Amino acid sequence: MSGLIVHEWIESSGGAEKVLESMASAFPDAAIQCLWNDAPGRFGTREIRETWLAGTPLRRKKAMALPFMVPTWRLLESKGPHDWTLVSSHLFAHHVRFRDQPDSAPKYVYAHTPARYIWTPELDHRGSSPAVRAVAPLLKKIDRRRAQEPTAIAANSKFVRERIAATWEREASVIYPPVAVERVQQVADWRSEVTDPEEVVALERLPQEFVLGVSRFIPYKRLDLVLATGAAAGLPVVIAGKGPEEEHLRMLASQSSVPVHFIIAPSDALLFSLYQMAKALVFPAVEDFGIVPVEAQAAGTPVVTGPIGGQLESLTQGVTGVVAASTDVVDLAAALDDALRLAPFDGVLATSRFATTRFEDELRAFVA
Repeated sequence: MSGLIVHEWIESSGGAEKVLESMASAFPDAAIQCLWNDAPGRFGTREIRETWLAGTPLRRKKAMALPFMVPTWRLLESKGPHDWTLVSSHLFAHHVRFRDQPDSAPKYVYAHTPARYIWTPELDHRGSSPAVRAVAPLLKKIDRRRAQEPTAIAANSKFVRERIAATWEREASVIYPPVAVERVQQVADWRSEVTDPEEVVALERLPQEFVLGVSRFIPYKRLDLVLATGAAAGLPVVIAGKGPEEEHLRMLASQSSVPVHFIIAPSDALLFSLYQMAKALVFPAVEDFGIVPVEAQAAGTPVVTGPIGGQLESLTQGVTGVVAASTDVVDLAAALDDALRLAPFDGVLATSRFATTRFEDELRAFVA
């Protein structure tokens, strides 16, 4: 049976894109439909279909594009018949409908979350903009109605499944996202695999002991709390990733009482090296699932996180990490102190249930 994979938009990095890659691997003959593609070549010769929004400046201003996304997903042509649609949705992709396809064609939705912009703006600052707040009541009504269309919905965590029940009023199964745990574990010391001269120098400049923060540089990831926690514990901090908050984070780092090192857009080899070298990963964000904490645990590195979020479902308290009482810096620093005293643990045993092959098997069963 032929199928079509639908994704919001394709970025050069991100957890949703890692899920999309595994979807593409599970269904190698399926084309991909998205609003726009900011990572040309990522999927080789596979057919990637974009919408009219790809040719406009709105692709760079997602909050402003929100009202246009809703009708765009409803007015698509499928460019050929397909037997089913698999949707990777964290905003409005699950609204998708093809005018030349019967409404009875099965639509399966893998939900990273109902749109944070409109349903949980307290977790995502982008939902606080005047433009989004103005249209949020109408979008909620439309979003809940369209969420009744899918044949079945799978959530990426129990945390998100509960949010789906509360917002969309739908039941969902849980399929944990794919994490490249096998790849993290296949090299004993990833530093030997770092070949880029600039990255080699960056590695050589790092302190022997440090706490690590890894994510996109955007406010809701709370990398500011990683900096503050490291300072409270008296440990150097390494921040890895990229994003629009870099300048602000560097300003905070300049005021820190401990050394802070930034690793911008690290290669996989460098990122995996950081996981292996770090004393702990500090992850204060309220995450829908959290691929980064699983990768850190795969490397045998303990995780410190707050008391709310899907990332708690991958962590074994007191074994592979510590859950802080709150995301207050004092509580995070206390949890970090506890994490530093944990016994070494088996990263393979701790993370095998999140392997990529397991995800692809469960996804094929979900669509079947």
